[in-house]
Amino acid sequence: MGDARGSSGVDLPRHSPEAPVTTEVRRKARQKLVLDHFRDEVRQDWDDVLSTFPHPHYELVPTMKVHDGDRAVRDYYRETRVAFPDQHHEIIALRHSDDAVIVEFWLMGTHLGPLGAIPPTGSRFRVRMSAYFIFDEAEKLVCERVYFDTLSMLKQLLGGLDMKSPKNWLLAVRCFKGLLAMSGGTPAPELTETRPPTFAD
Repeated sequence: MGDARGSSGVDLPRHSPEAPVTTEVRRKARQKLVLDHFRDEVRQDWDDVLSTFPHPHYELVPTMKVHDGDRAVRDYYRETRVAFPDQHHEIIALRHSDDAVIVEFWLMGTHLGPLGAIPPTGSRFRVRMSAYFIFDEAEKLVCERVYFDTLSMLKQLLGGLDMKSPKNWLLAVRCFKGLLAMSGGTPAPELTETRPPTFAD
């Protein structure tokens, strides 16, 4: 039989209402969408990346920031690729849960442009991360929630500076001031105002 386009944009096999899509088929469709998402991010093909989201939504837990909607997410992509033009990844593991695909990966890049208020250091980084790609009941990707250790990244970006050279002293000071500036602000309420789940006995 032919294929049908699922609500997430991924091809799902045709099935009758009496024969719901199996867990394995759902997992394969979700996995394809997530891997396409990763691939298109490296290619910096933002239209294709955003086609995986009916409504683009990123939650960055380390910085407590949320980028919601097409424009906000495109701005986020632009800012990070200005800072790290060669940003890419290496997947460590991919796991499935009832409502998410969980990906552990290395994120890598070279700090060649400003990262917010932090000036470029020219240093490379390789940081271990986890991303939760969360799906709703209609199998639509509704959120990418990312966890990583900000200190690990900053240590690598600043650790590459030769502090024996006086010209790097001012750069280091500017980096620390930029970090302080970026650490201010109000955290996104959806990342702080959480409710504990209710567990059945």
